Amino acid sequence: MLSTSSEEPTSGYLIPIGGAEKKARDPVILSRFVEMCGGRDARIVVVPTASKMRTTGPRYARIFTELGAGNATSLPFADRADCNRADWLRVIAEATGIFLTGGSQLRLSRTLGGTPVTSALRAASNRGVHIAGTSAGASYLSEHMIAFGEKGASPRTHMVALASGIGLTRDFTIDQHFRERDRLGRLLTVLAYNPSIVGMGLDENTAAFIAPDRTMQIVGTGSCTLVDGSDLEHSSVGEQAGDPVCLLGVRLHILLHGCTYDIQTRSPLPPRETQSR
Repeated sequence: MLSTSSEEPTSGYLIPIGGAEKKARDPVILSRFVEMCGGRDARIVVVPTASKMRTTGPRYARIFTELGAGNATSLPFADRADCNRADWLRVIAEATGIFLTGGSQLRLSRTLGGTPVTSALRAASNRGVHIAGTSAGASYLSEHMIAFGEKGASPRTHMVALASGIGLTRDFTIDQHFRERDRLGRLLTVLAYNPSIVGMGLDENTAAFIAPDRTMQIVGTGSCTLVDGSDLEHSSVGEQAGDPVCLLGVRLHILLHGCTYDIQTRSPLPPRETQSR
């Protein structure tokens, strides 16, 4: 499931992670990312722009090296002027994997949006580079990014605000720390505004490995919640902030480790059926 054939598109895997992924003692998600990027031949670029902490980028670079990556480099794009640095753009052009850290997704969008860096990241994905993002970095992978919102299980008008992400996936709007921060209501509110997308909510230490053929596999200890509005019959989303929203015909899936999902047909499979193929 996690290997590509020569007949598949050349774009790389997209790997949103729900945050708080294990970095030691069975770091399954990060280890798999390093292996996919080439192991000893890997050249991984860490983009820590979402984080305020200067230690975030070097920390991840060190973790990837300890997990077997041949080379891991942090590029701390702190402002839009940094995004024009030709030397850093060359590093992205030579990468086999790119990792966006957590922090604030709005810091990512306002710093990187519309710069040569976002063009370089899209070009990297198109030539087969695997791109992962954790927490805020996961949300930024979407075209329609959740900027912020309120917690709670029930959707309400104006419960969530959207902004532009990098747009590496148009199939999903991605939320993170999902169960831990009670974010089902805001993801359903996104669906009320735009039923054509699938809302993806990733728990901590949980990732979706999205393949070039538009299938994906769940890896980790939590769950991936998918809300699908393709059969939506009614939405009462209104103008008054805080109004509860009526949604009829929403499909909801809870995927665990080993589950797969066909994005094109919007069909999930449990682990036992995946393993029997």
